[in-house]
Amino acid sequence: MVFKFETPDVVLKRVAAKAKAKRLTANLTRRTLAAKAGVSEASIKRFETTGEVGFHSLLKLAFALDCMAEFENLFLEAAPQSIGDLQTNPKQRGSL
Repeated sequence: MVFKFETPDVVLKRVAAKAKAKRLTANLTRRTLAAKAGVSEASIKRFETTGEVGFHSLLKLAFALDCMAEFENLFLEAAPQSIGDLQTNPKQRGSL
C-alpha cells in the first residue's frame, strides 16, 4: 500500500487543473460554463487559478461538467477486512 501525503492546497490546485482541462476539452469558455452551472465567471477564474471555490459552487461546476459521480466516493465507510469486522456492532451516538 502506498501512502500519499498531500496538503489540501496541492489537492485543490490539482482538482482545479483537472476541471479547467475538462472545460477546455468540452470546448466551453468560462462565460459559457458560468451560464451552464449558475456560477459566476469570476468564481470559475478564481477556482482555475488558485483552487479556491465554495463547495456548493464546486458541485454546480461538477454537475455542469458531468463529474458528479466522483463525489459519491467521498467519505465511504471502510470495507470489512474480516468476519470479526462484520460481527461487531456499529457505534451509535446520541439517543434513539
